[in-house]
Amino acid sequence: MKLNRPARRASLVVHVAASASWLGLTLGLLALGVTATTTGSAVTVEASVRAMKLFADWLLLPVAFLTLLSGLLLSLGTAWGLARHRWVYTKFWLTLATTTATVFALRPGVNSAVTAVAAGGPLPDAGDVLFGPVVSLSAYAFMTVISILKPWGPTRRGRRLRAAVRTPAAPAPRARTRALP
Repeated sequence: MKLNRPARRASLVVHVAASASWLGLTLGLLALGVTATTTGSAVTVEASVRAMKLFADWLLLPVAFLTLLSGLLLSLGTAWGLARHRWVYTKFWLTLATTTATVFALRPGVNSAVTAVAAGGPLPDAGDVLFGPVVSLSAYAFMTVISILKPWGPTRRGRRLRAAVRTPAAPAPRARTRALP
């Protein structure tokens, strides 16, 4: 199924806006994480990790899923395809991996930091609030670059599909005609 032009454009706008939002949220999380790990004020640490929790609980996952779903829609509804070009395939798996890491690593790390700081203790581990945003930001920057440059060419499946389109259909057999005397 191919998307018509208005649907493709709308999907592209949603995908780019969601991806940019995810990148911006991650930059915000990194800024808050750096603030929490470098400040000497317990009040600032607590405010930073609570703000990180707010971002992670209410904004990050919806934006991540919107990015994943809109990218999947675009890949399946356009000529790029999901498994036709390596850069699309790579973006899909990286988006899936970073979404999964958000659920199972970043959010639990931020939650444990909030729990410790809210109980009056120090930040338990700087990695809880820094590692996730650094890894995510690196992945999103890489995905942005490959979205623009579109490197690596088609996959094996993409080459096969391209060859099938380029190969002309076998010509129809000619009707036999009798030679005129």
